[in-house]
Amino acid sequence: MTKATAATPSRRLLVEERRRLIVDFVEEQGRATVEELAARFGTSAVTIRGDLEALARNSAIARSHGGALPVNPPAASDTPLNIKETRWHAQKLRIGKAAAKLIRDGETIILDSGSTTVEIARQIRQMKFESITVITNALNIALELSGLPQIRVMMLGGLLRQTSYSLVGPDAEQALAKLSADRLFLGVDGLDPEVGVTTPDPLEASLNTLMIRVSRETVAVLDASKLGQRSLSVITPVQNLHAVITDTSAPPEMVETLRGAGVKVSLV
Repeated sequence: MTKATAATPSRRLLVEERRRLIVDFVEEQGRATVEELAARFGTSAVTIRGDLEALARNSAIARSHGGALPVNPPAASDTPLNIKETRWHAQKLRIGKAAAKLIRDGETIILDSGSTTVEIARQIRQMKFESITVITNALNIALELSGLPQIRVMMLGGLLRQTSYSLVGPDAEQALAKLSADRLFLGVDGLDPEVGVTTPDPLEASLNTLMIRVSRETVAVLDASKLGQRSLSVITPVQNLHAVITDTSAPPEMVETLRGAGVKVSLV
């Protein structure tokens, strides 16, 4: 009985990772058949159909006859975090690693809520810091970093947004206004050079604007699918960003426009 219990979490992690990779493959290729997915992941067509049905229920992919198609919701939609985490996961992991390398011992950083910023938190767990302070408005990020004696976590209060596990509103802003940080890692839903950096929720945008104000440096972390997208609420013009970390599929003309605006762009 003990042996079976111990094996269950490993099996679950393997299933979750395969499904993340399936979403990445479908989005990169534009479509995928059950047969090619079964061959790619070395499993049966029955297993792949089960994966696709589960992903379709969560709106991570769209089912088609004999396979799957990508789902590309407009940036203005407030997609739940558990669905966001299945999209472009490999790219977000690389972005998280690159961002975490910027952090220096003794720094105070802000980790905004989001599916990319949580990857930064996961990288921080594996790094050897003597002491850093992490300010966050995200419940999942605070939990990710809990129990590590070398990391002091400061959690902002406020109204809980169910879709993103983030705390926003006047209480969060009052707490943040009394603090300062060396670097902000900002997760965004859209980045358009003309409009700026955007997010679907006005309260989230207001808190993000204050995060920028209390930080010496702002680094936007986003996969390339967010470039050129516009969401409901503007956080800041791109000129107020010091750096952007995105993936190598970013359109060259977009990268050049950002660099022309004085933003350092890193492609990973």
